[in-house]
Amino acid sequence: MTIDYQKLRLDGLYQQDKEGHLMLRVKVPAGVLSSTQAEAICDLSERYSNGILHLTCRGSIEFHWLKHDMLAEIFRQLAAVGLSSRGACGGAVRGISCSTTFTHDFPLMQNVARKLNRHFMGNPYFEGLPKKFKIGVDSGYDQSRHLIQDVGLVLVGSQDDQPCFDIWCAGGLGREPQAAFLLEQGTPESGLIPLIEAIVQVYRDNTPPPKRLKYLVNQVGETEFRKLLYMDRQHRPQPQVQSTLDGPTVASGGEIINVPIFAGELQAAALLRLALIARDAATGFLAVTADQNIALPLLAGQNCSEIRKQLEAQGFFNNAQAKVCFRICPGNHECRMGLVATRDIARDLIAGMGENGRNRKWAVSGCSNSCSQPQLADHGIISRRLVSKEDGTRSPRFDIVQRNDASSLGQIILENLTLAEVHKFTDGLN
Repeated sequence: MTIDYQKLRLDGLYQQDKEGHLMLRVKVPAGVLSSTQAEAICDLSERYSNGILHLTCRGSIEFHWLKHDMLAEIFRQLAAVGLSSRGACGGAVRGISCSTTFTHDFPLMQNVARKLNRHFMGNPYFEGLPKKFKIGVDSGYDQSRHLIQDVGLVLVGSQDDQPCFDIWCAGGLGREPQAAFLLEQGTPESGLIPLIEAIVQVYRDNTPPPKRLKYLVNQVGETEFRKLLYMDRQHRPQPQVQSTLDGPTVASGGEIINVPIFAGELQAAALLRLALIARDAATGFLAVTADQNIALPLLAGQNCSEIRKQLEAQGFFNNAQAKVCFRICPGNHECRMGLVATRDIARDLIAGMGENGRNRKWAVSGCSNSCSQPQLADHGIISRRLVSKEDGTRSPRFDIVQRNDASSLGQIILENLTLAEVHKFTDGLN
C-alpha cells in the first residue's frame, strides 16, 4: 500500500523516518485534560507506541514510532474520550494554546479556547491553508506568547458582561521570527470568531504556499491587510456561533501544583500516576503547561502538602534537571528535521550551570523552526546547520538568542558556535 504522508498531516501526523514510523500530535485545547482523557492517552502510548510521550509548549501531546495500520483504532479511542488530532499538523488551524495556565481567569480562557477549537477543528472550510495557522488565548501579557501567534488573544477587561480581548496578528517564529502587531483593542468575545474567520480567509486567498500569515502582511503592509479584512467581512455571511461547551471547565479555587518534567519527555506510566492522583485527590483535571510541565489544580481548601507528599512518594520532584526550566523540541531523537539530540544537549548544559544559570528559562531547538520557542526564553539555543569535518563526521553549529525585554522577542547575540562554545557561554553565567 502506498501511503500519502502529505495528506496524513491534516490528521496530525508527520513521517519520522524512511521506515514509515509516524508522529501523532493530539490537540488539547488550552492544554487541559480530564483524568479520563489522560488515562486513555497513557493506554494508547503503552499499546501502540514506546510508552513515552512528548509534551509540547503549545499544550499538545505527541506519540512517536507509530505505524500506519494502528491509526484507525487510535483515532477511535481518542474520539471516545473527546480528543482529536485533526488539524494538529499541516495547513490548518492548529491547537488553541494558553500560556497562563490556572490563573484567576483561566476558566474563562479555557472556555474561549474550547469554543475556538470546536469551531475550527475538522472544518474543511479552514483546512488546506498555505501553512499552519496558530491561535493563542491568554489572560494577560505576562508570558508574551501573543507575539508569536497568527492570532493572539489577550484578555483586557469586560463590557456588557462579555470578556474583551486585544487581538494581535501575524506573529511567528521559524527561520525569520516576527512579532505580531496589534490589530484590534477590546474586542468582545462575540466578535472573536467572525474576526478570526476573516483573517483565515484573507490568509488563504492571498498567500502562496508554504508561507505563513506574517509573509502576507510583510508583502502588502498592515494598511492593505486591514482593507482586505474589511472587504472580506462585508461580503461574507457572518458565522453562526454556538455558546455551549462540550463538558465542564476547570474552576479549582485552590492551589496549583506544578510538576516539573525534564525536557517535556514523560513516561506514560508517570502520566498515569498523575492522572490517578488528579482523579482521586484533586479536581479530576491536569494540564500541559507552556513550559512542558504538568500542572495539577486543587480544590479550594485541599491540603497541598499532603498531595505533594503523594507525588514525591511516587518519584516526582526528584529529578534535579527537571527543576531547570528548559524547553526542547524532540530534535533528532524523533524528528526528521532535527539536527541535534536536544535532550542530551539540555542535560549536559544543565550539568555545567551554576545557580545563576539554573534560575533562568532556557530553550533549545533542534533546527531553525524554533518549535521550542527559544525567542521567548531568557536564553535560546538554535541549531542552524551541520558542518562536515575531515573525518567524515558532521558537527552542529548554534546561535544563541537572548531576551532582554519582556515585550519583544529575543535576538541573536552569538552565531555559528560549536557545542563547546555553547557550553562556555552557559557555564559563564555563573
